[in-house]
Amino acid sequence: MKKAFSYIAIALALLVLVNCNPERSYILDNDATLTFSSDTVLFDTVFTTVGTATRVFMAYNPHNRFIKIDDINLAGGNQSPFRLNVDGAPGIDFTDYEIAPGDSMYIFVEATLDPNNMNNILRIQDSIVFSVNGNIQDVDLVAWGQDVHMIKDSILDYSTTWVADKPYLIINYLAVDTLQTLTIEEGVEIYMHRDAFFYVLGTLQIQGSLDNPVIIQGDRLEPEYQDQPGYGGQWYGIYFAPGSMDNIVDHAVIWNGTIGLQSDSTVTPDRPALIVSNTEINRMSYSGIVGLGSSIEAYNTVVGDCGNSSVLLLLEGNYSFNHCTLANFWPDWQSKRKRAALRIENYIYGVDSSGTVFVAAHRDMEKASFTNSIIYGSRKNEITVSQHPDNEMNYYFDYVLTRLDREEYDYFADGKFNHIINDKNPSFVSEPESYELDSISPAINAGKLDYAINFPYSIDKNGNSRLSDGVPDLGAFERK
Repeated sequence: MKKAFSYIAIALALLVLVNCNPERSYILDNDATLTFSSDTVLFDTVFTTVGTATRVFMAYNPHNRFIKIDDINLAGGNQSPFRLNVDGAPGIDFTDYEIAPGDSMYIFVEATLDPNNMNNILRIQDSIVFSVNGNIQDVDLVAWGQDVHMIKDSILDYSTTWVADKPYLIINYLAVDTLQTLTIEEGVEIYMHRDAFFYVLGTLQIQGSLDNPVIIQGDRLEPEYQDQPGYGGQWYGIYFAPGSMDNIVDHAVIWNGTIGLQSDSTVTPDRPALIVSNTEINRMSYSGIVGLGSSIEAYNTVVGDCGNSSVLLLLEGNYSFNHCTLANFWPDWQSKRKRAALRIENYIYGVDSSGTVFVAAHRDMEKASFTNSIIYGSRKNEITVSQHPDNEMNYYFDYVLTRLDREEYDYFADGKFNHIINDKNPSFVSEPESYELDSISPAINAGKLDYAINFPYSIDKNGNSRLSDGVPDLGAFERK
């Protein structure tokens, strides 16, 4: 009995020791400080009045005892363009925080800059100050800010010209009204805010140059949003409404949207509704160019990574692509691409109230031609042509390097495919950037002179002559 009582007493004593909350032991040495995951938090160019993405860094306690932070404050106080969130709490001044041994604390930072009425990019700086054991430590905050022409919910009911003085930022939408023309000069930079779109009822004329292209992209300039092909869909696209005519997109770079260019229901016998030349369209979450019963001429144009087809042509229309490069290597980690780089169909689907899919419309397609071009990508079959049995569809491919799965489609039996280089890697120098040809590319000297001999087709996207060696290369670039 006595032994049993002793065991119980020992157990109770252990239970008391386990459940007690002894006073925490703090390190108070003057040389005991924090360490940080970064000594500087950097923001790329920030447009005035538009907030940045959230940056995060960590403060670490590298010691074997608790450390107490007496004060954390934003040096610029209420006048600072930066905003803080420390361990889940927003503010500019924080007191009496502590970090357990070997543990850490998250600090989140954002910035919104006031207009500075200057065209130059300015450096904006502040710091977060930590007071620990009588020591002062800080982490620098650095951003580059720039004023912009702010365009929000705007309808241009007059013709105008945009010049390259400072960037244009479109929020929600910009519409070019019927019978009006928006001309965009070389060097203009246009940034589209989240879900913004360009709506053209009248005429859009983008007049970039080789050395100063017009740039249209999302306003998220952080490298993780700008440089990765899977981050398309930041803005909707440029939409040419039915009846919109005489549209020109020359020497432009269009990135990170949902649809780069869509021309809708404008078929004319004498001139295209849209001419796209010397242009790169890349990192679109859906498609780079969409023709929906329209007329489009494209040359010296690159359409790169898209989550759907790089080029999608539907219903009727008159389409001509000469010396173009369609190269779709959309990454599977973002979403698995299920469509070919080029898709041509002379019908469209609809869905009724019960969810049943049906053919909503089908028409004759006057022309869809692809000459001296590259149509390639990561799928086994990068061209699909689907014709409604009740309608004509005049398409042809001549002098084209592509990928066609003969088990899926026997192009040899289709007289509209001629001089095809099939399933040969075009050997681009770089992707998804320039898609210029390496010295070993089978596309070199593989074109037809007749398709290149007349200006402007005799000059490639980089301004090089296609006629200097007597035989043009396929695609938008001539190998020098």
